[in-house]
Amino acid sequence: MNKRLIVITFCIVFVLVVAFQLKQKMTPSTEETFSKNEIRYGATGTDVNELQGRLKFIGFYGGNIDGDFGYKTLVAVKRFQGEFGMTVDGIVGPKTKLKLWEATKNWKPTVPISGGGTSGTSGGGTTTGGGGGGATTGGESSANLTPSNNLGLSEQDLNLMANAVNGEARGEPYIGQIAVAAVILNRVKNPSFPNSVSGVIFQPGAFTAVADGQIWLTPNESTKRAVKDALNGMDPTGGCIYYFNPETATSKWIWSRPQVKQIGKHIFCK
Repeated sequence: MNKRLIVITFCIVFVLVVAFQLKQKMTPSTEETFSKNEIRYGATGTDVNELQGRLKFIGFYGGNIDGDFGYKTLVAVKRFQGEFGMTVDGIVGPKTKLKLWEATKNWKPTVPISGGGTSGTSGGGTTTGGGGGGATTGGESSANLTPSNNLGLSEQDLNLMANAVNGEARGEPYIGQIAVAAVILNRVKNPSFPNSVSGVIFQPGAFTAVADGQIWLTPNESTKRAVKDALNGMDPTGGCIYYFNPETATSKWIWSRPQVKQIGKHIFCK
């Protein structure tokens, strides 16, 4: 009886081992192309080259394959995630890598890939931002916003700001749009927040437009001008780092912040 039990146990283990090995062979691996690192906005390196090349291969990315995870690459990633039914967060993790690998099995690199790995991520943390609501849609800004300040912001940063202002305040008076742009810049300069535009805007819980997808609506000319005016020093808020819509705010904490003024529907706070 004991011998029979041993034989049965051995057979079961053998079958499980064989099944596991077959599964490993049949499961696509992304390690042959991507590293194990998450790829986020602001990253650079070979992973980003790979990402851009594969996205371009299936028509989601129209920019240069330069290994720089900027605004255009972020939009392309979000479009891909949305089309393939994934969480639209712009972060290229294992699920996005695998789905992209499956969709581009015939892709081959067409440009030299230099450098190693991937570096740079967007900022984190939690805070409270402004209000907004409505439908979400894709859209890439073609704004040509040239920095006229000493903050060292790139054109991609300014385009992202225009998208954020559009998503948060396109229904607000023009001075209210400038105010929202000023809050973003004030946060970039404030040590309590991430020190980059993308870090501030994509900080979890910071802006309603990011949460509901309105940040990806194409910005209008008014919001683009508002970003330029804020960059040139206009700050109707007087240095505020928070704002909220009292009609839609659900956070009790935001009401405890020192209120400076109301512009349009938004109350601006320090």
